[in-house]
Amino acid sequence: MPRKTIVIIAAVLALAVFLAWRFLRPMNIFVVSAAFERPIPVKTLPAGVDSQSAKACGRCHTEIYGEWTTAMHSRAWTDPYFQADWKFDDAQQICKNCHIPLQDQQEQLVTGFRDQEKWDPILKPNPKFDASLQHEGVTCNVCHLREGRILGPFARTSAPHAVEKFDNPNQVCIRCHVVQGDRWDTFFRFPPCGTVAEIEAGRGQWTSRNGEVTVQNPASLGCVECHMPAVTRPLVPGGPPRATRRHLWRGGHDPDMVRQGLDVQFTRQAGSSDNEATLVLRLENVGAGHYLPTGTPDRYLSVVLRLLDKNGKVLKETDGTLRRTVMWRPFIIDLRDTRLAPHEPRTFALKYSKASYPETEAVEAVVQYHLVDETRRRRIGYRNTEPLDFEIFRQRLPLGGTKAAP
Repeated sequence: MPRKTIVIIAAVLALAVFLAWRFLRPMNIFVVSAAFERPIPVKTLPAGVDSQSAKACGRCHTEIYGEWTTAMHSRAWTDPYFQADWKFDDAQQICKNCHIPLQDQQEQLVTGFRDQEKWDPILKPNPKFDASLQHEGVTCNVCHLREGRILGPFARTSAPHAVEKFDNPNQVCIRCHVVQGDRWDTFFRFPPCGTVAEIEAGRGQWTSRNGEVTVQNPASLGCVECHMPAVTRPLVPGGPPRATRRHLWRGGHDPDMVRQGLDVQFTRQAGSSDNEATLVLRLENVGAGHYLPTGTPDRYLSVVLRLLDKNGKVLKETDGTLRRTVMWRPFIIDLRDTRLAPHEPRTFALKYSKASYPETEAVEAVVQYHLVDETRRRRIGYRNTEPLDFEIFRQRLPLGGTKAAP
């Protein structure tokens, strides 16, 4: 066999083995930076604080605790979708450092790493593991306790515990919402969970160092200003009213929050004759500094425009999606991203002709938000008990004019 042929065959076989390895190996989808390579250790509690539990905080901060119990942060670990997705992706240890960030929430301690990329930690049993604390997910002390100090919006030294003032509360958000994909085998525009990177990139300020996004001005991110609405109230029952924030963190699971981020306009544009028209749906991201939707690539928006007869029967329909499409193997590549960047409009149109559809009485536009598509749900084995999508906008326009029907 000629030498050249042998070399070609060897190269093809080597490439086939390499690609097979890429399909089978554990998938590292972002860089593990120093900011979240390990959980947060709590070596000492400040005077006046006897527990890391949110329930303990709730004995005094009753209203704040009640809000937290309704937030996705409180279900960051127990959320059924997260658990199904996490187990499907090999139950990576690194995911725990954001979903149960306190060291005592984790069954095992990270003592080191077997690999330079820090995806293969060396573990040993954690004698201080607290199962009830684990089920609190992103609990109060994840944000408010650092090196034995309670941090908050106001500095105070009075009982029951001292408080030091945050440099800026947005700094807390960065730890988990800023993961970076600056690896040789990943070609993300933004990694999953990279919401802060999306905000920085939109302002032309996205820079990274050693695989970690550098935020020049955390105060300008707007995370707490949007997801923790301002409110004046006592921090504890009977206390003086203070300018503080609600602990809700509403986002993609909340229809009203999504609606606040979108400006939707549905109009009829006249055609070349009275019997022709173009129906136009315009969407614009006016309320979010990041892409919409953001976070996990499973989320997307769907749009449907349809012609209806007098009985509501669909005569003609066009649809579209605003989503992120990622190829995960053998390399991670952003194939397409049609999500809405901040202040970016997108239009969808449906043309109508009475000659073609004489029975048409109205045209309808529907916009829905999807937390995960059906293909992904089946693939990871997620058995949802709650709806995976919800309606953001629905409107009908009669063909006789531009006024919306109720």
